[in-house]
Amino acid sequence: MALSCSSLCSQLSLIRHCRLGKNRITHGLYSPYVVCQFRLPLCRHYSSSEVRRGFARYVASKLQWANTKYEDFLKKRFPRFFLLYHTFVEGFKLLFRDAKDIRRIKGKMWSDGVKFQDLPYRDMEKLRQFRRDLIKAIPLVIISIPPFANYLVFVLMYFFPRQLLIPHFWTPSQQLEFRRVYHSLRARHHWPVLKGLECTSQQVKNGHLQRQLKDLCSKVQSGANPKASEILAIRSLFSGPPLGIRRMSVDHMRHISPLLFLTPRLPGFLIGQRLSSHGLELLQLDRGLSRLGVHQLNDSELRQACYLRGLNADVLGVNQCREWLSQWLQVSSSLKDSEVSLLLHSIVFLSANYPGGPSHH
Repeated sequence: MALSCSSLCSQLSLIRHCRLGKNRITHGLYSPYVVCQFRLPLCRHYSSSEVRRGFARYVASKLQWANTKYEDFLKKRFPRFFLLYHTFVEGFKLLFRDAKDIRRIKGKMWSDGVKFQDLPYRDMEKLRQFRRDLIKAIPLVIISIPPFANYLVFVLMYFFPRQLLIPHFWTPSQQLEFRRVYHSLRARHHWPVLKGLECTSQQVKNGHLQRQLKDLCSKVQSGANPKASEILAIRSLFSGPPLGIRRMSVDHMRHISPLLFLTPRLPGFLIGQRLSSHGLELLQLDRGLSRLGVHQLNDSELRQACYLRGLNADVLGVNQCREWLSQWLQVSSSLKDSEVSLLLHSIVFLSANYPGGPSHH
């Protein structure tokens, strides 16, 4: 009884104190203000957003730990599969990074009204390569649409990586091997292109230009490297008949197409359209590279630029690549859009006998 009386007295004392201090208690028994005074510190220390962030960090750390253990297990027990797995993971990272870059570049083009040819060289090259990768990936995506077809896709990707996968998902050794294969397929068309030019020279009415074209073809066939001035001397033949981009024979265009890694197995009018669009794109890339300067390219960019223009740069030194690319730009920077056919033929003129060309393998 004494205990209950003392407890009652203490409660009455508290009520009285609160009523005298802030006059916040209503009906003498309950105060939301007092309760909130006790709850506020808890709200400050245990907000829902902080709890969510803490939980997300915890889950992320556990997932990272599990992933590390899984990779260690694969690396020890299945090293070949681990290499494939690691290549795919890194490939997706590169692909997502490129997709973000493409979104940024496209946003800049739309918001600022910038055309492709006015972009910086690296942005132009990234757009060009991403577009080609996307076209190559579309058939694989279509195959994987039906239920359970993804298992078939993995089998196909494992056995046919060169044909089905984009370079993001190639191992370093595969990149060297596949570039060599693609270059050898391209180099097979060097001599047919030169033979086609010799035959076409009979249609040239200007005797002086006819001799210059024949001499240039003979020089390349003999194993010599022509100068930029010798190539530019016959530029007028490549802006109209018989060697303009839309005036060449269909058979000749079919030999030019593989130089740009384009299929020749299309109707003639489609081959002409594709050669024209890809040739102009290459010319615009060259102009962007001239604005940037060859010396601004890192080793990887330099080799890729040479490879695109017909040279197997993987077997060359950096200085050789830079020297060759500078000579290429001497020709390219002097050409008009209407003379883009000469730029495509320069893939043969300038690379057929250069170290790393087909005659040096």
